[in-house]
Amino acid sequence: MHKIDMGLIEMTLDIMKYVIGRVSEVEHPIGKPKKYEELKALVGETITEKGVGGEYAFNLWREHLSKANVPVDHPRNLAFVPASPTRAAIMFDLITAASSIHGAYWMEGAGGIFCENEAMKWIVSLTGMPEGAFGVFTSGGTSANLSAIVTARENWRSLDASHKGEKGLIITSIGAHSSVKAMAKVADIDVHLVDTEDRLEADALREAIDSLSSAERHRLFAVVGTGGTTNAGIVDDLDGIADICAEENLWFHVDAAYGGGALLADSVKHLFKGIEKADSVTIDPHKWLFSPYDCGAVIYKEPELAKQAHSQQGSYLDIFKDEGAHGFNPTDYQIQLTRRVRGLPLWFSLAMHGTDKYKEAVERGVELAQIAGKMIEESPYLELVREPSLSCVLYRRKGWAPQDYTNWTYENHKKGFALVTPTKWKNGESFETVSRFCFINPDTTERDIEMILETMA
Repeated sequence: MHKIDMGLIEMTLDIMKYVIGRVSEVEHPIGKPKKYEELKALVGETITEKGVGGEYAFNLWREHLSKANVPVDHPRNLAFVPASPTRAAIMFDLITAASSIHGAYWMEGAGGIFCENEAMKWIVSLTGMPEGAFGVFTSGGTSANLSAIVTARENWRSLDASHKGEKGLIITSIGAHSSVKAMAKVADIDVHLVDTEDRLEADALREAIDSLSSAERHRLFAVVGTGGTTNAGIVDDLDGIADICAEENLWFHVDAAYGGGALLADSVKHLFKGIEKADSVTIDPHKWLFSPYDCGAVIYKEPELAKQAHSQQGSYLDIFKDEGAHGFNPTDYQIQLTRRVRGLPLWFSLAMHGTDKYKEAVERGVELAQIAGKMIEESPYLELVREPSLSCVLYRRKGWAPQDYTNWTYENHKKGFALVTPTKWKNGESFETVSRFCFINPDTTERDIEMILETMA
């Protein structure tokens, strides 16, 4: 398996040809999933004692399996939070894999970690956090949020002996990303939810804190604000929340996994006032900073607190504390030990294109949301649920029931035309099913939006 022969060389050329085609094509099929039984019937047994051969396996991928995926970078894939990695980042992801770098410790990955840190310095600069703030690249928002909240909890326990063994409590809103609730389960902490899917205001946070019992208040150690909700692109009152956290001696974490890219956009950056006061921030480059999956990031105001929480000990790791001490060890600041240098593709793309191009691309996402909002307002059969925020647009088709949205989504997807999915929005005491756009890809055109909306007529 590890020999170099003509078969390997030919397969390398085939794969590079495939990659070149994928990277250089202007538009590719949107793809659609198939049931397991359908895929099994198409490809048969692929894992056998003798192997099926590289050429055969590659053809199975090219002809059948690749077409059962939905590329996140299709210009009419506007569901969830799509992605649009630059071609430079995609190509350098190949180099990242081929270089076989273990990115946990400087001793093994100095060159790759250096590049990651250059990209990280730029991301930190976007937040305006104070001198000394720094972070690491993670697998995504869930891992970043978990790393931050574990750091917050361990710091809380270290400051007061009565907190040791105590089950912690955090406050966030129902509009917070699902990963906040998910990581709370992993960290075994409770979550107090403020009942608003809209902007979490300082007054609402104050009311939530005041409503806690004395026992709950004793367990409260952090507040999670959102810098761009996944559902609607809403940015919480970060400045007001930060002030309350300072008064109450609470850790302030900002989940800006999706919205953090908008810190580049002059048109909306003012919405993030207060993020510079955070104790930790999550930003996902694989969302709005045009990096391939998987690439998240967590930033700490005081990285040493994260090191105290996450640094792993073991006799087999002692060498890294010696030789590795000459440089930055990413594993000390988040939950993973083994890690790839997932920030490398972002570094290369930034180095190649410059940050001005990134600013233009992010601004285009904001602009597309405004364009879509105007089209919806001018339509006789559509209406906005709320004003577009960042690059998200919530809108309804007048007269439609929930199943109509679902049927419409499947119909457009089956045709290979577009993927736009419904969501729910809290309307009074109930949740209403509506449609949603999220614009990330600068290749999405006004005509794309127009054609999608026309299918609702």
